Amino acid sequence: MTEGLTDELSGSAYGRDQQIHNSEITEVGPGTPCGEFMRRYWHPVELSERLGERPIEVRVLGEDLILFRDSSRRPGLITPRCVHRGAPMAFAKVEKRGIRCPYHGWLFDAEGNCLEQPCEVADKPAFRARCRQPWYPVEERYGLVFAYLGPPEKKPSLPRWAPFENIRPDEKIVPDAASYSVGGDDTEEIIPWNWLQDWENTMDPFHVVILHTAFSGPQFNPEMAVMPKVDWHETYLGMQYTAHREFPDGRKMDRVTHVMFPSLRSVPNIQLTEGVAESMGWLVPVDDTHHRTFHITRMPLDFEGVPLVTAPVLEKKWSDMNDDERWVMPGDWEIQKGQGPITLHSEERLGSSDIGVSMLRRKLTAQIRLVADGGDPIGVQREPDPSPLDIGAGNFYDTPQN
Repeated sequence: MTEGLTDELSGSAYGRDQQIHNSEITEVGPGTPCGEFMRRYWHPVELSERLGERPIEVRVLGEDLILFRDSSRRPGLITPRCVHRGAPMAFAKVEKRGIRCPYHGWLFDAEGNCLEQPCEVADKPAFRARCRQPWYPVEERYGLVFAYLGPPEKKPSLPRWAPFENIRPDEKIVPDAASYSVGGDDTEEIIPWNWLQDWENTMDPFHVVILHTAFSGPQFNPEMAVMPKVDWHETYLGMQYTAHREFPDGRKMDRVTHVMFPSLRSVPNIQLTEGVAESMGWLVPVDDTHHRTFHITRMPLDFEGVPLVTAPVLEKKWSDMNDDERWVMPGDWEIQKGQGPITLHSEERLGSSDIGVSMLRRKLTAQIRLVADGGDPIGVQREPDPSPLDIGAGNFYDTPQN
């Protein structure tokens, strides 16, 4: 018998134990362990430029909400049923002071305060005060609308990120909500699987060598075919890996990728361009089986389009490929979607190439339990105007590249 193989009767699919996912680190609804952890941070929920005259329905962390910007430019985020009698606020009208319910005309400001009740016989301030529409805090930065869905007394400061501060006059920050980073493109924004499958994929440098290069590619730079030596370590914001590559021509490169809690990442340029990463992304859970990706990228002032969609890494846009073409060159979308809405952790067999995934799950579990015990999770800032956070991701060569 060949070494490492078992007898022909073992390993049958018949009679297997129940196949389950790890609910502690994947489920994000109100009251769940991971959901409460996620609710200690700010999350982007939409592009700022999309807020206009019409309210926007958004779903985040398993909650359906209504996002709007009043005509005085103040954004607001409220629950979707009017506190009066449950009318759908998706049909409300945005006004200067807030948002008006279509059913009986109650007017609410961005913090849910009831300002007008036109059908009441007389204005009763005490009654209006009891009719506050449930709301969440929102702030805008880098072209994104951020929301905080956690306990009011634990609200942190909205972070600033060093690579996106001090923008030069010939530069700009370009935000996007496309799914290109997970193998889709600008035609898909709601990604139909659990957020963690996407996030932990970032800490798996070896799938780049196989999936994106040897098997389906090269989908990125052909030099990704060089098998790296990898070091993983924890950081003050999360964890990162350094993939050391030595190319046939003698050049040496360290590729540093960083994930930041609760679900952020900064991946260096996929064409291996030298320098620090100028893009970062948020993987925002929509619910247990869907998520969205929001990115910001530092770009020249005259750039047009969406940076991650217009990058020339495929012969065709993903949405223009047919099933046969996707079979020939599957990417992250096909692999991660194929794992199911939430992958079955009980069925996995993790090896040495999965060190980054194992580390990330352990650290995530520890942070979830820290929050459950009443603590503050990693990266939370309390000071009113905190210093920008460094990321440290990038492609770094031993000699300058031309």
